[in-house]
Amino acid sequence: MSRKTLSSALCLALLVAPIANGASHREAPVTSLDRTADITDFYAFVSPDRPNTVTSILCTDPLLEPANGPNYFPFDPAIEYAIRIDNDHDAKADLAFKFRFETEQNLPGVPVGLAGAGNGIAAPALSPAPIAPGTPLVPPAITALEGPGSEGIGLRQTYRVFVEVDGKKTFMPRVGGGDLVALPSNVGPRTMPDYAGLFSQAVYELPGDIRVFAGTVDDSFFIDLGAAFDTLNFRPIPGPGSTGIPLVLSDAQDATDDANFLADAVSGYNVNCIAIQTPTATVAQAGAHPSADDALRQVGFWGTTSRRAVTVRPKRDAKFSIGRFVQVQRMANPLFNELLIGTDQKDQWSRSRPANDATFADQALDPLVVRLGQAAFAAAGIEFEIPTPPRLDLAPLVFYTSGPQGPFADLLRVDLSVPPTPPDSPDFSRLGGCGGDPAGFPNGRRTTDDVTDCFLRAGFGIGIPEFDVFPFNRLGDGVNVNDRAIPESFPYMAPAHSGRNSRHVDPGELGCATDDGSCPID
Repeated sequence: MSRKTLSSALCLALLVAPIANGASHREAPVTSLDRTADITDFYAFVSPDRPNTVTSILCTDPLLEPANGPNYFPFDPAIEYAIRIDNDHDAKADLAFKFRFETEQNLPGVPVGLAGAGNGIAAPALSPAPIAPGTPLVPPAITALEGPGSEGIGLRQTYRVFVEVDGKKTFMPRVGGGDLVALPSNVGPRTMPDYAGLFSQAVYELPGDIRVFAGTVDDSFFIDLGAAFDTLNFRPIPGPGSTGIPLVLSDAQDATDDANFLADAVSGYNVNCIAIQTPTATVAQAGAHPSADDALRQVGFWGTTSRRAVTVRPKRDAKFSIGRFVQVQRMANPLFNELLIGTDQKDQWSRSRPANDATFADQALDPLVVRLGQAAFAAAGIEFEIPTPPRLDLAPLVFYTSGPQGPFADLLRVDLSVPPTPPDSPDFSRLGGCGGDPAGFPNGRRTTDDVTDCFLRAGFGIGIPEFDVFPFNRLGDGVNVNDRAIPESFPYMAPAHSGRNSRHVDPGELGCATDDGSCPID
């Protein structure tokens, strides 16, 4: 068949296959009703600027509108956020970092959570009683997270970090003492004239050469989400050498890693994220070394959110919770729950543990969406083979490939022996392993990895040589890069969008990747 015919048939197939719904942005029924416990994305990778460390990032609370005051988006004090690590290949946590938040109200009577301007605003000369002229009304602009310059942080969140090893939980204090302060949302330039400075202040040192960050940031996920949810009503991708076929990139488009050809539906939105950077010696099993001949060089990561078993809501006082923590959601590989697990089982999957994932093995190693694609091709009069299950080409998602394999489990596996690929290197690829870059997804996941395009291609078997052909090796949604540049240093996330000056990219506009958020109309 011709290249054009096969491309057209592919599009028909994808119209009936739920293949790209977004990385845990309200993907399961229960977490759709519990947004602060909803894990949007999870990342883990060898740190580019400190290759003797591993960075892991847990993001929650999807699609936060930057202008949505007056309280914006605090972390939930009732939730235990956790980053869990398996270093002996049994899919059980050998090490876990747990985070708990507390909220303070420091501006009594002020109707907004964050306020500030210049050197402060006082009552004018004609101020009527009982407020005398000269009485401070608005604090100075927020220039610090603590001490002088932080007076305008009315809704202030601090957090504690615990490390749990073999069931024993130990508090980890800030080096030098003091609070760990969560970075608040970016209200705007009057209230926070140097938000980048506040962002850098939110990185703290913990014992053991560990760095930590928590706060509201730009959402690093990028996808044409609206088209996906309109029963995969994807648009033809405009641009150099356009194929004119939805979901099929030209060679030139595929090689572009600094621009988008269609709108990023997550553009302009924020998200709450926790990041921790840990020495590889801490993450690896005792005695293991991050070298190519070490059987335990791969380490598994996943994130969880948990709530107390019982919540009580008295008539007058604030609610309180009692009992042990019960898992609400977990996440490791992006799109796993969305792409592979049936809707009727998504909540069960969210609450289960990786070591018990064998229950879902058939759905992961014989993806229904690929069979739906094959069926749609056949309905169009075009028949072709798909990989025979079990899909062992997808094994890096569910099995360790070095040393003891361990049980079937959804873990984000990081090979500690693989050095990071510099972003300016010719070996760097937005597609990670799907583009020949061994330091990217599915070897962990970086905040720059285009997991949507990689999953599309992997689903149709590009990990198997005979299936690595056009158009399957050119599948993509036309959104190749995040709307904001990702920093090359910890915490590897861009600062939050301004509540006053942010905007979203609409379907009729170019999907730009500019730091200031400006997106010219095409």
